[in-house]
Amino acid sequence: MLAATKKHPTDVVEIRFRVPAARADEARRVLHALGGQEAPSSWREALSGFSPGEALRGARAKEGLTQKALAAKLGVSQANLSQMEHDARPIGKAMAKRLAGILDVDYRLFL
Repeated sequence: MLAATKKHPTDVVEIRFRVPAARADEARRVLHALGGQEAPSSWREALSGFSPGEALRGARAKEGLTQKALAAKLGVSQANLSQMEHDARPIGKAMAKRLAGILDVDYRLFL
């Protein structure tokens, strides 16, 4: 009788992520440079170079939320959220924690 066999995982892993369009070339260069090297040891190291506003914009896009929808969940105006995304208004620790709860990310990403 033949024994059941398990499929072995392939060596290729596909990972998809979103970055701001203006930073796409930079992200490609970083990923290309990592080709045969060790991966970054922390999320902070991997995301160095991205501003808190860019991180907010990316996390919001990942969740499929508009600025208006996220602003409503936070209880702030859409204009206020837009200023945070464009780094015209700082994201404080309390706001970062509220954003993290809604967007399901670490709050330190926004500081």
